[in-house]
Amino acid sequence: MTSPANPRPRSSGNKSEDLNWASCDTLCNHTIGAFLERYPGYANSLKEWSHSQNRWVRRASAVSVILPARKGVFKEIIFEIANILLLDSDDLVQKGYGWMLKSLAETYEEEVYQYILDRKSVMPRTALRYAIEKMPGEKKREAMRR
Repeated sequence: MTSPANPRPRSSGNKSEDLNWASCDTLCNHTIGAFLERYPGYANSLKEWSHSQNRWVRRASAVSVILPARKGVFKEIIFEIANILLLDSDDLVQKGYGWMLKSLAETYEEEVYQYILDRKSVMPRTALRYAIEKMPGEKKREAMRR
């Protein structure tokens, strides 16, 4: 909380509550993503993170592979993570895995598009919109059709 005398927010004392999407994404994209590119054997651990009770760990499972995904790396793991997170009710997790799919689509657009079409009836709209954001107009329209 803030006050005029202390304009900076005070820590809640719970490090999990002190996180936000920006701090999560910065750590995951740059630090963990680079680590995974150098040590790809650790990428399977992200599937375990996808089952966490902690929203930030679940989001981290997706956003940690965004930079490698743009290069087409970890495709199978990315689809497995997306399957685990598919019905997650947390909007920040949905945005995270939608972003992950959008990044993979830079290299594997058709496979990501087919993945989305096969699941569009159950995929939360938030995740779906993030995933198709950079796809051609006709693909976007078809994916958004109920």
